[in-house]
Amino acid sequence: METILSNAALVTGDHGRTILYDSALAVRDTVIAAIGPVTEIQSQFPNAEVIDCRGKAVFPGLVNCHTHLLATADRGILEDFGFPTTLRFPESTRSMLTTEERQVIATLGVLEAIRSGTTTLLEIADHVGEFAESLADTGMRLVLADNFNDVNPARMREGAFEFEASRREEGLQRSAELAEKWHGRNEGQVTCFLAPHAPELCSPELLREVRTMSEDRDIGYTIHLSQSRLEVEAVMRTRGVNPTHYLLASEFLGPRLVAAHCRYVTPAEVSLLGHHRVGISNNAAIAARRGAAAPVRELQAAGCPIGMGSDNMAEDMVEVMRAGLFHERVRRNDEMWPQPEDVLEWASHGGAQILGIGEKTGALEVGKEADLFMVDTFKAHLVPTLRIVAGFVHNGQPADISGVMVKGRWLLKDGKALTIDEEDIIRRAERISHAVWGRLVDKYPNVPFPVKLPPGPLH
Repeated sequence: METILSNAALVTGDHGRTILYDSALAVRDTVIAAIGPVTEIQSQFPNAEVIDCRGKAVFPGLVNCHTHLLATADRGILEDFGFPTTLRFPESTRSMLTTEERQVIATLGVLEAIRSGTTTLLEIADHVGEFAESLADTGMRLVLADNFNDVNPARMREGAFEFEASRREEGLQRSAELAEKWHGRNEGQVTCFLAPHAPELCSPELLREVRTMSEDRDIGYTIHLSQSRLEVEAVMRTRGVNPTHYLLASEFLGPRLVAAHCRYVTPAEVSLLGHHRVGISNNAAIAARRGAAAPVRELQAAGCPIGMGSDNMAEDMVEVMRAGLFHERVRRNDEMWPQPEDVLEWASHGGAQILGIGEKTGALEVGKEADLFMVDTFKAHLVPTLRIVAGFVHNGQPADISGVMVKGRWLLKDGKALTIDEEDIIRRAERISHAVWGRLVDKYPNVPFPVKLPPGPLH
């Protein structure tokens, strides 16, 4: 099967940040087979389906390096009550979802991701295998990671950090089983990571075993690092050092590691992360909501490759890019850095590199798999198209995206989702989210809750 995207502006995302105007891109089966002048490409592939992309820009697919799809059910609530949340419910809505409900909520998150130009995401969740099949059915390129730790939760609520070998072994076993079943599935479109949750919740033994398993299985691993002041305080109190130094002492740092957040790292920690070539997931949109910011320029200058992620309650990578640009300029009081092209690179090629799939995706280059999205530039907020990347990063919206392709397969075409029953998923997710929050509030009537929930779904 051959497809030509013709008469397009191609934002290649290559090392030279090349943009080709009035050009064509040919896809043969799953890969980009050729890029060049329209007449030349059409003559090479005379039997291809030709899609006229006049007035459209084609970008490399966006790579979400850190997300929790089930948090979509918490949208509109947990953004505004701090982190860790100041709401005192003994359990989360995520823990109360049934398997079927988890599948629906996760699929809702993927739908939003697709509509925002995302072609790859790293999903981290407890027992992610329960809804892995539903995710794979969407056609999204996936990196799956089962979230675990070995802290005793009852003792932690009392302020003590004690660790249990049984919890450690159970988490490692779940991760091993996930990798056995899913790593390399769908001809490599699905891969796996290991995901110990955060430094304060993980023993040195767990961290060392994760690093060993990562090397033995040739897969990556990720952790939430310096995501809250409470995390930093807990590690300082129990280990006597900052979180990154604790990871160093536990032999955890390395180039396979993707560290998410890094909001409160010290200059010494930045140096350590750079020295070990740790990948950073800059989750700028949620960081802005939390009133914090990762020192991205310093991390990059130290040697850390940079990706981007959405984290909780939203999967809109267009917003993540814009937040990354705004947040870093405000943090440094810098009018000119980063540039929109920097942010796009973090959200595409950079993310693919730190997830270990840079040879497959992250740029529009011959030989790479065809992961891309198409933007209709003929919009009041995108014209004039003098700098296509800058215009889209500063002003673009998911609604501008008319097509998304992963590995040569259209997931969104002419604005229509092809792999998800959009109306059905939205309606079911609306009912589920209202129901689970109602269950939580009803179960704990004595927990103060400053939100007055509506009487039921609006749809």
